[in-house]
Amino acid sequence: MLPGYRIEPCRTALSRVKGMPFEWSLNPYTGCVHRCTFCYVRGFERRADRPSGEEYGASIRVKTNIAAALRADLRRPSWLGEKVVMGTATDIYQPAEGTFRLTRACIEVMSAAANPFEMITRGPLIVRDIDVLQAAARRAPVSVSVSIPTLDDRVWRTTEPGTAPPRQRLRAVRALSEAGISVAVAIAPVLPGLTDDPAGMAAVVAAAREAGARRLWCRPLNLRDGTREHFMRSLERDWPELLPQYRLLFTKPYLSPADETEIERKFKEQEKCFVPSAFEPIEPEARDEQLSLL
Repeated sequence: MLPGYRIEPCRTALSRVKGMPFEWSLNPYTGCVHRCTFCYVRGFERRADRPSGEEYGASIRVKTNIAAALRADLRRPSWLGEKVVMGTATDIYQPAEGTFRLTRACIEVMSAAANPFEMITRGPLIVRDIDVLQAAARRAPVSVSVSIPTLDDRVWRTTEPGTAPPRQRLRAVRALSEAGISVAVAIAPVLPGLTDDPAGMAAVVAAAREAGARRLWCRPLNLRDGTREHFMRSLERDWPELLPQYRLLFTKPYLSPADETEIERKFKEQEKCFVPSAFEPIEPEARDEQLSLL
């Protein structure tokens, strides 16, 4: 399925976030061609009366003016230089970025403002931007999380049909680490019965360590309305034997506290074996007159 692109300039770049460990997010695109079966953004799309099922990812909305809007946001007297997380509702390095280069432009704006930021992606295209990430990291804290829920070929191909192979993402982790960028591997989301087995988690942890990741984190699956319907249909097609288990586990959008605790326990057991590789972080440079670059 080839996506269509719609040009939709934005009025503001930054969005306030509630219920998360950060307050501000930035997403240069709306929609994602990765079409992950579990993507929680499907729920947002459904509430906005946009396709959240098989058609999700067929149309990508491109915020062509987002760098200018971001520059204006960071100039506001009320802005306090808080951390911004990029890629919370789309993948900022999906194929569209190769053409439009909006993520790169936003990194340059953040760098000029010496504003801290984090990035979340499944896209190896991030290695293209190592130069501007290094420049930004000299001015403010910068970190990247690369999502690698599994190394299992069938699970990857079935649940993340539009993404790059996990091993390719691991090569991106290595390139970022060797360039002095603080990079984490995210085992997210954890899919009960598919990616929560100790052996599978251990394989990801070992590969992350070998690639030079500085840290790990995990998140359990959640199935809000919009996501739930599509994921359950996919599960019925691909792993029908797991459908009764999921119906019991997800009577609500989130797992029960006990089930989440069990996933966290499994992750912690594997994390004990994780020792970060040798790492040479980028040294910060003098920040005099940095805000004048805006």
